[in-house]
Amino acid sequence: MTEHLSARSRLVHDALRAAGIPGEIVVLPDAASTAVLAAEALGVEVGAIANSLVFQCDGMPLLVMTSGAHRVDTAALAARIGRGKISRATPEQVREATGQAIGGVAPTGHPAPLETLVDEDLADYPEIWAAGGTPHTVFPMTFGELVRLTGGRVVSVV
Repeated sequence: MTEHLSARSRLVHDALRAAGIPGEIVVLPDAASTAVLAAEALGVEVGAIANSLVFQCDGMPLLVMTSGAHRVDTAALAARIGRGKISRATPEQVREATGQAIGGVAPTGHPAPLETLVDEDLADYPEIWAAGGTPHTVFPMTFGELVRLTGGRVVSVV
């Protein structure tokens, strides 16, 4: 299976296995760089897509794993977590922090661990899907596995 994966997706695969997460990376025929495209390709609700969004907060990258059904309210989120302004990272900042490009950022497989927030509403789905390091790859997991994998803090992001 892993022989068909890119180097970035192999890093994600290896991180999943190291964390004891059994979900297999699926290679999609078409890019699924948005939650809507991923949900359509997988035949699942858009809310079951765990978007990996990278922001900048207090000069550091912040990974927010949010339900595909949500837009992150950065002002409310910053207040909720007691931090300074949260702003979208540039494509260059995303690649520097994760080693991955926007549209394919996985919750793992990064050069170094990232502070991570996990949308509490992802818990509503028995199975969620996240990008596997490229816009053509995704993998399934549970909410609990996502929290454990990322070491993320569960919060409301809207």
